[in-house]
Amino acid sequence: MPARKSEPAGTPAKKASAARKPAAKKAASTKATAKSTAAKKAAAKKVAPAAPKKTAKPKVARPAPASVPGRKERRGVVVSAAMDKTIVVRIDTVRSHDKYRKVVRRSSKLHAHDEHNTAAVGDVVRLVETRPLSATKHWRLLEVLEKAK
Repeated sequence: MPARKSEPAGTPAKKASAARKPAAKKAASTKATAKSTAAKKAAAKKVAPAAPKKTAKPKVARPAPASVPGRKERRGVVVSAAMDKTIVVRIDTVRSHDKYRKVVRRSSKLHAHDEHNTAAVGDVVRLVETRPLSATKHWRLLEVLEKAK
């Protein structure tokens, strides 16, 4: 039979694959791996006993802190609580005009995160500044100061 054209005449022969190994060598190698696997499993059982399963603790309601350092705080009245976990709070500011000394009342609305939906319309609440939670929410409800009548 002539030599293949793609292989030059002086190339060494390829190694025998696992399928071409003699049956005795195959059996010896499988026994050795089975023993080492069993030994590893036994060692793992002896070394590491079964750890008890961790259960999630229910979150406990904490009292609101007196102040959060480095964060702005606002007091306002809840205008809307129709959204889930979100309230709209009106912040009223009263100050005198610099030039005319007339009292000027301004208000702004803020969206705040209310995790447990505790605030209702008309409640006086305390808010604290937080990271952006959505496109409009940058405040979080700290506590309800006064419930609406």
